[in-house]
Amino acid sequence: MKPRTPWVWIPSLYFAEGLPYVAVMTISVIMYKNLGLSNSDIALYTSWLYLPWVIKPFWGPFVDLIKTKRWWIYSMQLLIGAGMAGIAFTIPTDFFLQASLAFFWLMAFSSATHDIAADGFYMLGLPVADQAFFIGIRNTFYRIAMVTGQGLLVMLAGFLEVRTGRIPYAWSIVFLVLAGIFILACAWHRFILPLPEEDRQRSGVTPRTILRDFVSTFVDFFRKKGIVPALLFMLTYRLGESQLVKLASPFLLDGREKGGLALSTAELGGTYGTVGVLSLMLGGILGGIVISRFGGLRRWMWPMALSLFIPHLVYVYMAYALPDNLFIINVCVGFEQFAYGFGFTAYTMYLMLFSDGAYKTSHYAICTGFMALGMMIPGMVSGWIQEMIGYQAFFIWVLISGIPVFLTIPFLKIKEKQAGK
Repeated sequence: MKPRTPWVWIPSLYFAEGLPYVAVMTISVIMYKNLGLSNSDIALYTSWLYLPWVIKPFWGPFVDLIKTKRWWIYSMQLLIGAGMAGIAFTIPTDFFLQASLAFFWLMAFSSATHDIAADGFYMLGLPVADQAFFIGIRNTFYRIAMVTGQGLLVMLAGFLEVRTGRIPYAWSIVFLVLAGIFILACAWHRFILPLPEEDRQRSGVTPRTILRDFVSTFVDFFRKKGIVPALLFMLTYRLGESQLVKLASPFLLDGREKGGLALSTAELGGTYGTVGVLSLMLGGILGGIVISRFGGLRRWMWPMALSLFIPHLVYVYMAYALPDNLFIINVCVGFEQFAYGFGFTAYTMYLMLFSDGAYKTSHYAICTGFMALGMMIPGMVSGWIQEMIGYQAFFIWVLISGIPVFLTIPFLKIKEKQAGK
């Protein structure tokens, strides 16, 4: 077969990778808020959905053992589409919470498995010389998926809520649209993905050999020098953000009598899902530029950690001032997300450097598992904390939660020569 240009499959593949993650982690929060759940329930239930990404390293090796990565990609997209259709049909029911959470769990496990297969296929389906160039392309389309999910689809839900007056109906339509996107994505990738020779089911590999390699990978990871401060850094770098991200949307949606800003669903889609995500993208791009061209991670670790910490003050300001000017709210959210994108660059770069070695891919997966764990556990209790102390004190608590990571940074071993410096 004639080789297919990467332009016909990489953009759609990484758009399909980003969209279910946004649906599980962000759209679910907004939907449950509009359907009347308390902040403590929203934070608890949706934080549990991080679990598939936490334990992803445990079943990643079996993706290599069973079938091809190409098969896993379009099969998981079909399951994701089925999960989204299931949510759409159960939202109007009396048991919507239990049923929708079950389908969100299906989507979460399918999405985490899809991530493993897609990232592996990326390395198999592209010549090594092209992989560096298309990293920027794949990240761009992942961010476009975030804008589509948090922005356009939330705005669609808001429009339908106002137009019909039926909140469950509005969200059912949104998830039917998502289901349709993934059914089309499954058909598209079944047809268009290339057939690299290396993407084949491995022969001579048994569950026993996979288990042996799996154990040696974990043993090697926990024998790395500086493992204790590294793990503490992974778990605390986003400690404040892990709680803020679960309550930002409820805060923007809640009425002023509850201490919120009383935005409509459509306004939230424009502010948090569009302005916020675009600012996040720009911050990440700037972060990558300054690390690569102006001194490396060792020089920028402290400034980037501070950029993740200090901008939380804008939520303290909004909780006390309760601005009603949408422009001011957009500036505040955009600034916080831009700074978050800038600061998060240091985190991802550190994980890459720490993972370097014989098991680089597997060790990076383990690092991302700890990253997800650091988001899941604090997020689970964030709603309960907010309801106990209110939004004003909660955002001060978020600010305080950003302090522990600064105690770990002096003990980190940053060996930038591993990145080719």
